[in-house]
Amino acid sequence: MGEEMIDISINKVKKSRIDSIDFDDLKFGVEFSDHMFLAEYIDGKWQNAKVMPFQDLSFSPASCIFHYGQAVFEGMKAYRTAKGEVLLFRPDKNQQRLNQSAQRMCMEEVPESLFMDGLRKLIQTDKDWVPEGEGKSLYIRPFIIADQNFLGVKASNNYKFIIITSPVANYYNGAIKVKVETEYVRAASGGVGAAKTAGNYAASLYPAKKAKEEGFDQLIWTDAKEHKYIEESGTMNLMLRIGDKLVTPTTDCGSILEGITRDSIIQLAKKWGYEIEERKVSVEEIIVALKAGKLREAFGMGTAATITPISSIYHDGKSYELSDFRDWEFANKTKAELEGIKSGLIEDTFGWTEII
Repeated sequence: MGEEMIDISINKVKKSRIDSIDFDDLKFGVEFSDHMFLAEYIDGKWQNAKVMPFQDLSFSPASCIFHYGQAVFEGMKAYRTAKGEVLLFRPDKNQQRLNQSAQRMCMEEVPESLFMDGLRKLIQTDKDWVPEGEGKSLYIRPFIIADQNFLGVKASNNYKFIIITSPVANYYNGAIKVKVETEYVRAASGGVGAAKTAGNYAASLYPAKKAKEEGFDQLIWTDAKEHKYIEESGTMNLMLRIGDKLVTPTTDCGSILEGITRDSIIQLAKKWGYEIEERKVSVEEIIVALKAGKLREAFGMGTAATITPISSIYHDGKSYELSDFRDWEFANKTKAELEGIKSGLIEDTFGWTEII
């Protein structure tokens, strides 16, 4: 049986706030567009779907979201092309991953039709909020939260699915200094590290705060059992170029999020003929490569940042410097290709983009 279609109502604001936004000085995730999308899961079905003015929501203090942490989300972007069109990048993958996260957190999944129709109607309504210019985009945050009033450890029966958007500039500017984390843990095998759930990010805040106080921009997380293998860097997947080979940690361990940008970069690398390996990557292997001058490139990859080069890696009392990222071959070529596809300047031979 196919999915049941859900009617979506649209209630627009009387007056837009867009003239109050300085699009030449955008911060990440600070300003929000005029509208939001909301649907509710009540009595065993999704209903009350609507595009509505961006506004505060009312919750009971007993709402289980505040007590048991059933919350999953996605991050995606809309881009303005030189022709003035608005493009989405691989929205189907975000929809699939949101539901994978919902499964792991014992939450109700969002039907593909509801996700895509709600997303399209919201972006169409706030199309003018998609900024123009290099490094600028409309950041899109779909999320599901539990919304049943009770105190007792069990899955909620009620949920809200919401999409909000925010015009943004780049998340990082330039290269970052990172520290290999060997004390604290972001996620463990068998846990929820492969789900994009709020608790993962809460767990990362304290060690990230300590790292910033020590002069680092981010962490490289290591495995929970031995702190022997690298996993993610901050909220990004990791890729290394050791010699002529590209290496990225495998997501089979269950503690690493399957990044959509990561997957896109792997597909590009294979198309271009690069040798690439998805496998366990030890800290020792990285340090040996750094000492031998064989670690040619190291970067984080994700929706917010696309590609963020790493300028130095700190481990066991010593900082190892990488070469100037502006001279890197693969990372710069890949970033230019992805940004070109997203902005419509380069032909999308993969079928990744959708015009709104």
